[in-house]
Amino acid sequence: MFAKEAFKLISELDLTEDIRPFNEAVVRQVLEEMQTLYKANLADSNAIKNDGNTALLPSVQLRHVALTRNKRCILAYIYNRMRRLRQMRWELGSILPPEINANLANAEVQWFQSYNKSLALYMRSIGDNCGLNLTVNMLPPRSLYIEVKCLTDFGKLEIENGQVVTLKKNTYHLLPRTTCEPLIRQGILEHLS
Repeated sequence: MFAKEAFKLISELDLTEDIRPFNEAVVRQVLEEMQTLYKANLADSNAIKNDGNTALLPSVQLRHVALTRNKRCILAYIYNRMRRLRQMRWELGSILPPEINANLANAEVQWFQSYNKSLALYMRSIGDNCGLNLTVNMLPPRSLYIEVKCLTDFGKLEIENGQVVTLKKNTYHLLPRTTCEPLIRQGILEHLS
């Protein structure tokens, strides 16, 4: 059946919101199917052009539709993986966890690094000579300080004013929101309402 393998890629995206390992085997099968369909269409198109055999026209159209569907499925698969990577950059920061990094293809790792550089360059270019970190406050803050609980033994943390706080498991602290946001996203701190 045409485009059956390509549909597997799309259904894989629906299974989870996490980034699963890049399915290179299925992508390769889809590309091979596309190459086969293209060659068959080329041969039939030449037969139609040279011999005037219009009976081959419906099969050419069917294969063309299958080619288009395969292309759209592969592009949707790649685009949605990149969209998830971009979202993780804003949520987790510039360094991805090893379990996510292991699931990426080389081209995706290069894209993520390029996106990091572009975002960092843009953030340095805005604000008062020191830049503006756009990833700090994902939601508008209600107060500058928040109460947090430390979930793991993190060690010492230096706050912007120079004060050093030791973050030990199950300790509570009142800290600046800008310092805590990245640590909350990484699972080191828990925001207490």
